[in-house]
Amino acid sequence: MNVLVLFAHPVESSFNAALHRLIVERLRAKGHTVDDCDLYAEDFDPRLTRAERLAYHDTPANIEPVRAYVERLKRAEALVLCFPVWNYGYPAILKGFFDRVFLPGVSFEMINGKATPSLHNIRKAAVVTSYGGSRFRAILMGDPPRRLAKRLLRSTIKPLAPLAYLAHYSMNLSTDSSRDAFMAKVGSVMDGF
Repeated sequence: MNVLVLFAHPVESSFNAALHRLIVERLRAKGHTVDDCDLYAEDFDPRLTRAERLAYHDTPANIEPVRAYVERLKRAEALVLCFPVWNYGYPAILKGFFDRVFLPGVSFEMINGKATPSLHNIRKAAVVTSYGGSRFRAILMGDPPRRLAKRLLRSTIKPLAPLAYLAHYSMNLSTDSSRDAFMAKVGSVMDGF
């Protein structure tokens, strides 16, 4: 399976970077073709320009500025997101990826003024993330990253495609043991991906 791994963390020594390395390693070991997209290493520009916004509904003109990323997304049969939750949201670079690449004609089609999901080439997805605060605190805030992944992402990819959401909460209080246990869980999910 061709798996697009979207990684969004600027620090190569972070826990998220360790998770990213584990994800790529385990997927490759299981025979998957991995398109490893490290948004920071690739210097992805998350800013939607004025020209891009004006051409937003003009397919294929809207695709031109990000054609290489659109092609990678359309080649993918599976998608794995690896990122930290900051301020109860995605890192800006990942949010910018969604804004600039999940376009009309790519992740959805506009039919009679309504968005119809169209990323049906993606048959499986997983989110691997970490939160500084607790699960309880995330719930109090509405847990936007989980909600977006479980609702929006799931509704954009192939209908009924499995989607795993793996989160290590309370990173501010984490221990070697809690991080090791989470790494083992992520490794197990990637082995079965």
